[in-house]
Amino acid sequence: MKSRSSIITLLFGVIPMMVAFSAVAAEPEPIDANAAIKLARSSSCLRCHGVNKKKEGPSYKVIAAFYANNKDAEDVLIEHVTTGPKVKFTDGHKESHKSLADKNPEQIRNLIRWILAQ
Repeated sequence: MKSRSSIITLLFGVIPMMVAFSAVAAEPEPIDANAAIKLARSSSCLRCHGVNKKKEGPSYKVIAAFYANNKDAEDVLIEHVTTGPKVKFTDGHKESHKSLADKNPEQIRNLIRWILAQ
């Protein structure tokens, strides 16, 4: 049987520390908006998408709203911007979605998280 002091140490020392570490580990990396915008520009994303305004493609605000409750949104959009699926334009024609200029997974995830934060 554990002593009373061992149980108190566990309850007031070790467990709160474990909870604090798990909360820190669960927090996502902060979004680097400047890097996201730079990647969007270098990849010509802003030619077809506006942040607030629809162009040939939906605005980032519309995309963020569409995926707001989708727990897989990041992964779905990362696949979209890296695999070049066919997309339909306002005039009805279809083209392959352009892939991003940067292939760095961290930069791609940062861009997608920035889009979803709009």
